[in-house]
Amino acid sequence: MSPIISATGVGKTFRQLKRQSGFGGALKSLFSRDYTDIRAVDGISFAINAGEAVGYLGPNGAGKSTMIKMMTGILTPSAGTLSVLGREPHAHRMTNAAEIGVVFGQRSQLWWDLPVRDSFDLNRHIYDIPPARFADNLRYLTAMLDMASYLDRPVRQLSLGQRMRAEIAMALLHDPKILFLDEPTIGLDVVAKDAVRKFLAEINRERGTTIILTTHDLVDIEEICPRLIMVDDGKLLFDGELNRLRASLGSRRRLTLEFATDPGPIALTTATLTADEGAAKHFVLDDETVSLLDVLGELGRGHGLKDVKLEEPDIEEVIRTFYLNKPNLASAP
Repeated sequence: MSPIISATGVGKTFRQLKRQSGFGGALKSLFSRDYTDIRAVDGISFAINAGEAVGYLGPNGAGKSTMIKMMTGILTPSAGTLSVLGREPHAHRMTNAAEIGVVFGQRSQLWWDLPVRDSFDLNRHIYDIPPARFADNLRYLTAMLDMASYLDRPVRQLSLGQRMRAEIAMALLHDPKILFLDEPTIGLDVVAKDAVRKFLAEINRERGTTIILTTHDLVDIEEICPRLIMVDDGKLLFDGELNRLRASLGSRRRLTLEFATDPGPIALTTATLTADEGAAKHFVLDDETVSLLDVLGELGRGHGLKDVKLEEPDIEEVIRTFYLNKPNLASAP
């Protein structure tokens, strides 16, 4: 099966005018101009199959939005080859637009003074969506995103969470094969974020919609995207599943054993003691293959064990560790 998106050595360079300080510098720039090349995307390669949900991560200025804009055809790559749905996005922008949906968290596709329903109807005409298909999709999206109470209200009267749900619905009315999302939960409250995440996971799972998501909220990734592509300074640092990222970092599970009374020193070969609080002993498991049963088997009986807690490192800890150690991990498998 051919990938639905394919990037090979893709790069994007912007020319930026050098501005010199002072009156003399301003006068000089009238007669001669110096430019600096800013490389926003630097030789990135990846392939994404139909039905995948992929999180595209990186700090500010890492080239995430630039890559999204190239995949949607807004920008033209300076180097390499990029294919979306078997076409060069910038060369077939109008054709691809009929098969992709795009949501930019800070930019609205909705008409500010019109009711939400009118914006949707305008979209129906733009994409030439058959009436029966439009009605079915509107009914499905309204129910899934709980929009019935505000479909007939002007967009300007909506809360941010309501508007974002309407933006996502707008992008999906024409049944796109790929949905590009750039910071879709930015500024949303906890309840709105949860609703958006559940819906996106649902359409990926039930409808097979391919999702490409950039975000700074790592819970978005954990709940929606099994696969991560991580970049920094325009370069690809990691491409794979979160579990593989944890393994490459040696991310360690934390184990707490609570006893009725202090059993004294506890030494285990399956876990390393990190803190001794008397009746509570804290360990880390260095080996991913070690199970809780292995630890309890080694501990044995007779210690008055009362409770056990095993915790996986959360995604924020994993991502933070990755970027702190990126010089050593750029070539991680």
